[in-house]
Order: sequence, then C-alpha cells, then structure tokens
Amino acid sequence: MHIVLNTPVLYVVDYPSVDAIEVIDKRNARGALFAGDTAARFRKELADVMSQSEDEEGNDADVDVCLDHFSALMTQPAIYQ
Repeated sequence: MHIVLNTPVLYVVDYPSVDAIEVIDKRNARGALFAGDTAARFRKELADVMSQSEDEEGNDADVDVCLDHFSALMTQPAIYQ
C-alpha cells in the first residue's frame, strides 16, 4: 500500500501487489477501487496532471478534470469516522 496523494479534495492509495488503486473524492464523499486497465489509466492521467503542476503553478482545476473522467465509476460512499 502506498499513499499517492492526500489533499483536501482527493485521497489516492495505490495497491501495487493487486494492481489496484483506491480513489476517494472528498468533496462528494464518493470513491472507488480501480483495477486492471482502469487503474493503469487513472495512474497515467494523475501522473500527467501532477507533472504539469510541477512545471506550472499547481491548479486544482486540472485534478477536477482528471476526476471527471472517472466520476461515473466512483459510486461507493466514503464514510469518515
């Protein structure tokens, strides 16, 4: 398990041993566990957004665009205790 990102908007944990990635959108309290090709695509898109943020000034709008591509899959409620 590797915590990739933990911001006020997004929480991302990578599980490389099972080729899965867990994504929680904190604004909507929804999340999903992506595996296989979906996990690979999310990793790539997030890496692209992160590399652009390093080159330029960081922008939450870029992360929002990345999340929008996967929002239909993020159906599990995230419950904080």
